[in-house]
Amino acid sequence: MKNGLPLLPALNVEFFGAALAILLSFVALWYAWRLVKLQPNNFIWGFLFYFCIAMAAFSLSRGVGHMVRIILVLAGEGDTWSTLSPFSGGFNTMLMISAAAVTIYYHKGLAAFRALGGEAEKLSDANTQLAATANELQRLNSHLEDMVAERTRNLSKSEKKLRNFIENSKDIIYFCDQSGDITSINSSGREMLGIDPAQAAINFPSLFVREEDKKEYLTALQENGFVSDIEIECKAGAANIRYILLTASAVYDQDGVIIGCEGIGKDMTRLKRMTEHLINNEKMASVGQMAAGVAHEINTPLGIILGYTQLMMDDYDKDSESYANFEIMERQTRACRRIVADLLKFSRQSESAKTCIDVNRVIQEVLAVSEHTLNINNITVERSFMSELPLVIGDPEKLYQVFINLFNNAQDAMEDGGAIIITSGREQGTIVITVRDTGSGIAEDVKKRIFDPFYTTKDVGKGTGLGLSVTYGILQEHGGDIYVESPVCDPESGEMMQGSAFHIRLPECDPETEI
Repeated sequence: MKNGLPLLPALNVEFFGAALAILLSFVALWYAWRLVKLQPNNFIWGFLFYFCIAMAAFSLSRGVGHMVRIILVLAGEGDTWSTLSPFSGGFNTMLMISAAAVTIYYHKGLAAFRALGGEAEKLSDANTQLAATANELQRLNSHLEDMVAERTRNLSKSEKKLRNFIENSKDIIYFCDQSGDITSINSSGREMLGIDPAQAAINFPSLFVREEDKKEYLTALQENGFVSDIEIECKAGAANIRYILLTASAVYDQDGVIIGCEGIGKDMTRLKRMTEHLINNEKMASVGQMAAGVAHEINTPLGIILGYTQLMMDDYDKDSESYANFEIMERQTRACRRIVADLLKFSRQSESAKTCIDVNRVIQEVLAVSEHTLNINNITVERSFMSELPLVIGDPEKLYQVFINLFNNAQDAMEDGGAIIITSGREQGTIVITVRDTGSGIAEDVKKRIFDPFYTTKDVGKGTGLGLSVTYGILQEHGGDIYVESPVCDPESGEMMQGSAFHIRLPECDPETEI
């Protein structure tokens, strides 16, 4: 007790207050440590943690000093505390200065933290705007992809429709480069022109039969940039000729230079041949009626003249001049009768006995009679017959006449010798026979008239002009056809060769419908 008041309560408060201060400071430190663990990047919690460390150290130093002082004083060791007191006070002062320093630098740290927070906020805003822009771009990009995909689908559909239209078209649709080589052609064009898909590049103008057609085609493209409805004769494979109505346009680059052409051609072969057949049929019908009437009218007088001539020959000696004159009359009368017989054949007045026959055998039988005469005239015969050729329906006697006429014409076209090439084959249910010679060929203006009755280019007395007319009539009667090619296309090289080729088509025979 001092001055009449007891000190123990005050000492107890100081002692336990110091201990409580130490406890609470460490509780605050523990709590600040928990906050830092939750948000390691938070500046406030970091500052608070370091401040609590300083305050905990200060509380520990000061509280322990107070508690030691009370214990030493109560134990009567006041001198000892007097010795320790300066050190405890200095240590407490140092810790207080540390806590004050932490507090002082808090404001500068807070300002820096706020500055960094502002920059972070700006970055956050920029990032937000960038994200929004990215989302917008992504939305636009997604929409653009949809638009591109839709346009691509539409283009694909259009291209497919156009390709199907081109491929399914029955006309020739082709594309050529600057030199005229075909770069693309539809299936109908390949079939019509006899082009193998595996074949190398083909020059389209080189397929033209007539040079004047080729010149007109190329000139029109160069000068006008287009070709409109020109009719050309075109080689189709080894031995066929197609008549094509052609329309084409030049293709230019950005500098106006022609880099190719594109065109479409309509096959006019069937129409042209049908037209020719109709003209010929009409002509043949009228001439045939006239020929039949003339043949009947003069056949009887010729028979009487021939009979009386032979009777009168019996009255003269064979070595006499009169007998020789009667022989001339007999020979010329027989020649007239042959002409009459041809007229009757031409007018189709004789009946036919049709049956299924082997046309190869018919040709061989004709050659057995005529080949010797051909060889005498330095003419060789080359055969290229299809083995197991299907039968045709026809009259053998009349077909004999067809091939005899063709062989005779070929012989007349080769006065200095040559070769006759005979081929047989099958195309799309039709039998095709070709008789080709290596003669002088047939002029363009003559080709149009060779099947006309009484038209001939032979000298007087060497032909009546009825041979090919009779041949034409017989083949028409058999449901067949014949056309001439001159000059002739080489089946291997595709080049045009001198000579003529007669192509005969006959329908196959169906044994169940044999006539």
